[in-house]
Amino acid sequence: MRAVLFAYSRGGCATARRVLEALPEEVWMCYTMPRFEEPGFLPLDRAIYGVCFSSMDALIFVGACGIAVREIAPYVKSKKTDPAVVCIDEAGQFVIPLLSGHIGGANALAVELAEKLGATAVVTTATDVRGKFSVDAWAARHGCAISDMGLAKAVSAAILEGDVPLCSQFYLPVPLPEGTFAGETGPLGIFIGWHVRTPFARTLRLIPHVLRVGVGCRRGISAEAVVRAVQTVFAENGLDTAAICGIYSIDLKQDESGLLAACEKNNWPVHFYTAQQLRDVAGDFTPSDFVRSVTGVDNVCERAALLDAEKLIVQKTARDGVTVAVAAEHWEVRFG
Repeated sequence: MRAVLFAYSRGGCATARRVLEALPEEVWMCYTMPRFEEPGFLPLDRAIYGVCFSSMDALIFVGACGIAVREIAPYVKSKKTDPAVVCIDEAGQFVIPLLSGHIGGANALAVELAEKLGATAVVTTATDVRGKFSVDAWAARHGCAISDMGLAKAVSAAILEGDVPLCSQFYLPVPLPEGTFAGETGPLGIFIGWHVRTPFARTLRLIPHVLRVGVGCRRGISAEAVVRAVQTVFAENGLDTAAICGIYSIDLKQDESGLLAACEKNNWPVHFYTAQQLRDVAGDFTPSDFVRSVTGVDNVCERAALLDAEKLIVQKTARDGVTVAVAAEHWEVRFG
């Protein structure tokens, strides 16, 4: 986590130093009013709020909540992308998550800071207050994408009123979270997995980012061809592209502009391996003498996908000059 601190008084700077001691690796910068000239603090200019809001994981204000609200208001966009915003009173007695309590982690940060400062965390989100399952907080903690934020809101509201059915392609440990029960039918429910499944009339899917996509391609391939091949293979196999954790290939392709552009456009991290690293991957693969003659390894996409993964779930599939394979990293559902 990358956090930034803002303090607005001498007492606030003293509390900010306590926060810095509590989170020495997380706090990257500290700001205060220029007139205080505190050692270790940068002079605060209002333009810095927007910069920090877009680049940091957490903004920690030591001062009145009103200050924090006014300063972040112009930059608030979406609970899926906004950073955590936490406010601490000058005396360090209360820690209040103001924004992105679940997905951004402000609630968890507030609780952690309160424990370390000997303060009280003032968490106000309804599911937390009532001890119910929070789908967005759980998804954020366990590296899952949320299929529909509107449905997530509907599910959270339903959980507050009663129990919501929950199912998964993975084993579900018991007991299930408060506000859920095991079920696969109904008007509204939750599905956990990388498969595109809609067992409920309205299905909220929580999708783990654990599918590694191995890619091979001919020289000069277009970005559109790469994206189309990946999307086609996922659709044919009932997989959700939101589960992609990265694109993997051989280092001979690290300057392939079409491949790089496809990854950048879709926010897919891209990783490259040497031929030796790929040859060292154990397993049964679809061999190609031509690929071996060009790359030095008999198969690129399957080996690249499986390296550091648990199992290959889609074998080599060729589409318009692109070969695609998909492997899954180890992942399991955990509650508590």
